[in-house]
Amino acid sequence: MNGKHFQVIKIRTMRDIPSFTTCVTTSQDPRITRFGKFLRKTKIDELPQLINVFLGQMSVVGPRPDVPGFADSLNGEDRIFLSIRPGITGPATLKYRNEEELLAQQQDPEQYNLKVIFPDKVRINLEYIETYSFWKDIKYIFQTIFGRWPRGSSRAGTRVFG
Repeated sequence: MNGKHFQVIKIRTMRDIPSFTTCVTTSQDPRITRFGKFLRKTKIDELPQLINVFLGQMSVVGPRPDVPGFADSLNGEDRIFLSIRPGITGPATLKYRNEEELLAQQQDPEQYNLKVIFPDKVRINLEYIETYSFWKDIKYIFQTIFGRWPRGSSRAGTRVFG
């Protein structure tokens, strides 16, 4: 929030390999441990972030915090999403639920992330802020846990990302 750096609490799923200098992770990344693949696939590695929520550093729903070099490089009105508390889940997180697999399919994952995924996440997060609603947050939480909005819901136009 407001561009302040903080430590995101997660379960360690990767080992250090000094020759790797990228912060972009694909599903084929050799740094990911075997057990780490399971934790990342099931999103269990995200659960400790509830401590960040309890400490007031994050909210349950909002734009995902990013590593230095991405969000702090935003300009103009795009910086507005730095003014709200980052979240564990949200519409951009749901759309890119399988981001590591998508990046693994790219010839240059780092460039694809920089030129395609990150700008799209910024657009989605700006739209989230502009159209914020408590009920949408409930929907995002439900979609994060269960993968979809319940059938027969009266919420017309609800789209499931993923």
